[in-house]
Amino acid sequence: MPLDGAQTGRTAPLSGTGMTVDYNSLLIALGICGACLLVTIVMSWMLARSEHFLLTWAIGVALIVAYSLVYTRYLASPNRWIGAICFAILMFALVALVHAAAQFRSVAKPLWFAFAVGSIATAVTTLPLLLGYDGLGFIALNLAAAGLLATTGWQYWRGREEAPGPIMALTILYGILSAGFLLCAGVLIVEGRMVLGAAPRNWAEDVSLGLNLAAMTGIGALSLALNHWRAAAMHRREAMTDALTGLMNRRAVFEQFESTPFGPAMAVLACDLDGFKSINDRYGHAAGDAVIKGFGAVLRKIVGEQGCAARLGGEEFAVVMAGLTPGAGQELAERIRSTFAAQIIQTDAGPLRCTVSVGLAFGQIEGAKFEDVLRAADKALYLAKQRGRNRIIAAPQRLAG
Repeated sequence: MPLDGAQTGRTAPLSGTGMTVDYNSLLIALGICGACLLVTIVMSWMLARSEHFLLTWAIGVALIVAYSLVYTRYLASPNRWIGAICFAILMFALVALVHAAAQFRSVAKPLWFAFAVGSIATAVTTLPLLLGYDGLGFIALNLAAAGLLATTGWQYWRGREEAPGPIMALTILYGILSAGFLLCAGVLIVEGRMVLGAAPRNWAEDVSLGLNLAAMTGIGALSLALNHWRAAAMHRREAMTDALTGLMNRRAVFEQFESTPFGPAMAVLACDLDGFKSINDRYGHAAGDAVIKGFGAVLRKIVGEQGCAARLGGEEFAVVMAGLTPGAGQELAERIRSTFAAQIIQTDAGPLRCTVSVGLAFGQIEGAKFEDVLRAADKALYLAKQRGRNRIIAAPQRLAG
């Protein structure tokens, strides 16, 4: 039965050109760098606890720190059981990084799946080591680590539309790390030693450790910057979104279209819920909110991604659509009106029905301002209210100056 270095009394390397004097220092530096990054990640997570990938990422980094400490012990005393603990820690650390990347993209599988993958990777890598074939075990470890790091990079790459620059850089860094582990596996395979008796000590290990130290710094900086960018984008979306309906708010729709010339095929529909004040007065604001949410859902369903729907305030809404003829605009307005009129809205006060009046206006050949088209749609809406509500009025094709 092959024995490990601790049992044979060998502490010198059996392969390669020898470990550099600074190898242990680099390993300790990796642990310190990881610890500093861990503190930063945890603080970021405490400020944004809904970002679960930060917590998973912190767990992965914590395990990497633990791995660097335990591996230092294994270097001094290459006992197979200490080595097995090292292997297990590293495998679960890298699986955590994969899971964090998937959580970042909101496509993560259940935790039990990640645990199962970590357990399988641990079994595959530690079994040869525990049987005394530590060389084969280190080959399996390096190949598994390379695969997990490449998978992490691939997860980020698939979500590159969110922030192409930072995510591309993250993918490259994870690819470099993966290449470092592949290099270590390749050197061991070329040497062909199934039994080492100690930790591998060759130039590839030095290169890989240096890459780990440099890449961890880069990955940490990029990942935190990416998280801050996402948080800022989320805050901007919240500032531009109506909290009750999830539609654009008045500020957002004006910012989007304030510099857009409205041609004759661009329409604005101004919508106002009929008798909304009496609903609030009679049934309470909770019922009123349910009615507003119900109409918002109708607009999302009918308008979808083909146009923009916004809540301007109170019971007032607007829809902006391009590529419409006057007839198509009337059909769209009628579909909104009839769909909402047929809807039964469930509230704490009981089921309610409500109707909506719609004003429709188009742009001009020479290009009209959004605010002018909206004003014309509002005037048409006012006429619809005057003429009995629950109806559609179109503005004259030529807007008033």
